[in-house]
Amino acid sequence: MPTWTAMPQLTEPDNMPPPPFTRNDCVLADATLRQTVRVSVGGRRIRLRVSNAFGGSALPLTKVTVALPAGGRAGVSAVEPGTVRPVTFRGRAPVTIPAGAQAVSDPLEIEVAPRSNLAVTVYLAEGQRSAHITSHPGSRTTSHLLAGDHADAADLPGATPVDHWYFLGGVEVWAEPSVAAVAVVGDSLSDGRGSTTNGNDRWPDRLLDRLLTRHGMDGVAVLNQAAGGNRVLNDGLGPNALARLDRDVLAQSGVAWLVLFEGVNDIGTAEASPAAQKQVADDLVFAYDQIVTRAHARGIRVYGATLTPFGGHDGYDDAQGRRERARRVVNEWIRTGGRFDAVIDFDHAVRDPADPRRLLAAYDVGDHLHLNPAGYQALADSVPAGLFRWEPPPPGFGFA
Repeated sequence: MPTWTAMPQLTEPDNMPPPPFTRNDCVLADATLRQTVRVSVGGRRIRLRVSNAFGGSALPLTKVTVALPAGGRAGVSAVEPGTVRPVTFRGRAPVTIPAGAQAVSDPLEIEVAPRSNLAVTVYLAEGQRSAHITSHPGSRTTSHLLAGDHADAADLPGATPVDHWYFLGGVEVWAEPSVAAVAVVGDSLSDGRGSTTNGNDRWPDRLLDRLLTRHGMDGVAVLNQAAGGNRVLNDGLGPNALARLDRDVLAQSGVAWLVLFEGVNDIGTAEASPAAQKQVADDLVFAYDQIVTRAHARGIRVYGATLTPFGGHDGYDDAQGRRERARRVVNEWIRTGGRFDAVIDFDHAVRDPADPRRLLAAYDVGDHLHLNPAGYQALADSVPAGLFRWEPPPPGFGFA
C-alpha cells in the first residue's frame, strides 16, 4: 500500500542540483542526497520506489539507507542515532535503474508511525550521466546534498540545502486489507504553492490530519499526485493528467478514491478568446469524463473538485472575463453533470462572497491564484469525511 507519493517529472534546468553537483552532463557524482518525506498511514514494514521515469540514462545508485529524522522533523539533515537501516534491491545494496523505469526495494523492517517523517539517503558514486533526471521540484521540503559517501552518517554538516525531491517516487507500507488510499490529481494548488516549507500544510496534508485526528479514519492513506504547472489536456510541467493517470493513480495499489482538482492551468494558458475558451471548457468536460470512465473500470470512485477563483491574477485574469466564464461553465458541469461520484466545492470554500470571481483575501497568498496555509486548511475542512468510508461499488459500476 503506498503511504507517500510524489508525481515524478522531468527536472527543469532551474531545479537541477546546484554546482558542483551538476556538471558536464553528469549529476550527483560522488554525492550524498538526504531527503525527508511524510508518510500518511504507518506500519512496521516499508519499501521504497525509486524512479528514473524521465532520466536520460541509467540511474546507478550505490547505496540507499532509511532512518528516522532528528526530532521527527521534516527537512532536517540529521537522523536519530541508531535508526539508520540499509536498503537493498533483491538482496543487493547497489542497483542500476534503466532509463524510463523504476525500482522497488526489498521490504525493510522499520516502524513508522502515521503522519511521521522518514529520512531517505542515497549515495551515487558515479552519478547519473545525463542532463535529464527525475524529480519532484515542488517538494516544499528541504533536501541536503554533500560530496562523498555519507549514507550512514548521523548528520551532514556543511551540506547544501535544496527545496526539491530527486528520484524518490513513493514509500509503501505493509497494511491491513481494510486500509485504502485516496489519490489527489492536481496542480500547484494541491502541490502546495503558498504553503510552509517543511510545514506539511498543503491541503492534502491537512485533510490527512483531519481524517486521523477528528474522525479516527486511520485506515486512509492520502497520496498527493499533484505538480505545479500541471494541466489536464496538454503537457506543461510534467505530463498532462490524461497521460499520467495510469502511472500516478491506476497503477498504485489500494487506491479506492480519486480527487480530481485540476483545470485552472488549462483555462489560464488558453487564449482569452470566446472560441478558445469554449474549446478548453468543452475539452475539460471530455477529459473529466474520460478520467471517470478509466477510474471506474478499476473500481475507483472519483470526486470532482470545483476550480477555485483567479480574479486579479496577472497571467490568467483577462479584462473581458472570458476565462472566468469558462471556469464557471466547467464548475457548473462538475456540480450538476452527474458524472462524478461526489462533488467537493472548493470554489465555494475559498471564494470571496462579495466578489465570487476572487479568492477571499484572508486565504490569498498574494497572487490571487494560490492559497496560504489558512486557505489550504479551508479546502481540507470543506471535504466531507464520509466520502472515505469504504463500501463495495454497486453492480455495473465499472461499465457505467
